[in-house]
Amino acid sequence: MKIQKIILFSIIALIAGIYLYMNPLLPIITGYSAKNLASGIFVAGRTQQSLEKEDLHFSYIKFNHNKIDYSKKEVTSSFLWHTSKAVYIDGFGCSLVNDFKSEEMTKRSYQKINILPERPDTMAWPTGDKVTGITPIGVNMAKMNTVISKAFSNSEKHKGTFAVMVIYKGQPIIEKYRSDFNSKSLFLSWSMAKGITNALTGILVKEGKLNINKPVAFKEWENDDRKNITINNLMHMNSGLEWNENYGTCSDVNNMLHKEGDMGTFALSKKSSYPADSVWEYSSGSTNIISMLIRNTFGKNADYYSFPRKRLFNKIGMRSAIFEVDASGTFVGSSYLYATMRDYARFGLLYLNNGKWLSDQILPIDWVKYTTTEAKGSDGQYGAYFWLNKSGKHYPGVPRDMFYCCGHNGQYIYIIPSKQLVVVRTGFSPKGTYDFNEFLSGITSAVE
Repeated sequence: MKIQKIILFSIIALIAGIYLYMNPLLPIITGYSAKNLASGIFVAGRTQQSLEKEDLHFSYIKFNHNKIDYSKKEVTSSFLWHTSKAVYIDGFGCSLVNDFKSEEMTKRSYQKINILPERPDTMAWPTGDKVTGITPIGVNMAKMNTVISKAFSNSEKHKGTFAVMVIYKGQPIIEKYRSDFNSKSLFLSWSMAKGITNALTGILVKEGKLNINKPVAFKEWENDDRKNITINNLMHMNSGLEWNENYGTCSDVNNMLHKEGDMGTFALSKKSSYPADSVWEYSSGSTNIISMLIRNTFGKNADYYSFPRKRLFNKIGMRSAIFEVDASGTFVGSSYLYATMRDYARFGLLYLNNGKWLSDQILPIDWVKYTTTEAKGSDGQYGAYFWLNKSGKHYPGVPRDMFYCCGHNGQYIYIIPSKQLVVVRTGFSPKGTYDFNEFLSGITSAVE
């Protein structure tokens, strides 16, 4: 009898342990699948099979049961006792249904702005897609093509490339896609979206609507050390706010992206761990605080929703860009934007050209200089929502003036002024499955 009680107690303890471990993880597991599957299908136009075979085939994520409602444009993902749902919002991507009802999310008065009316195939690059097809002098194309071919080889050091585009002296010289993608395909930015948030912030600074060096003055921060935090601190990732960016656990970033309807408010609620401007700590939460701050500068939601399209995307020909919102309707400036390779390349060109597009100075004249100034405590690795190569730690074979947008699992926009290069690479390459230094050093060594 005593042995039976011990066995029963052990079983109950095991079940309780599994529940306590899994319960906080389940919304992340199901939320990750529902959100990325919905956006992959209804925004990027991919198939359920392709996404489940590659992008969603890891850890617990691969065990989700996913149901697609093509008529409603909804995805539900279930694992064990939890289900998450993501819904499509026309022009603004897909959002997880958290804290807000799906009807409220989809019927919110979003303001859609027409994409540039001109046919891009009839317009000259860079605003259009018509290119000269002439390779500029100074490029060893044989060497370049060898590097690019290797990038798609799926060898031990190079796995998971979707597409690569290389711009040299302002002109596309390489544009290659895996067989299941093409020039019309939309690719998820992940944290490359932080670069977009950098640009939108710069535009508002140029208009005098934001001052990066003044405390942001959220009422929630008035009575503690957080009252000293500036936009500059948030963009440099040294605000001092507590944050855990580990994607493999029940972390702050996972909770924010998969459990919270209002991501900026969640990040805003974090307490101060260090004085502002003293410790560098990467935080997607800081970017969504900026996204919320940007929204607060507009009196009307319609003006806010049209802002990225009118003031950035249409200006530089980013016709394809879809900037996704959270359930509260705020752009997820940390993580969720979809665009074609050509449009990511256009964005890189904007920064290569010091924030100027043709004759239009879109960003403040000194904004790129600010963006590439080392954040205190980052050891030369980070600026303002862009990564830097000043230390050469991760890219020893690449010029030190390179700065870049970096997204989860291998999304990159590299800008290398000394080589007059913009390189865009997208794919699904978990950490350790791709040698990016070899890839990029091969490209840079192929040009003068």
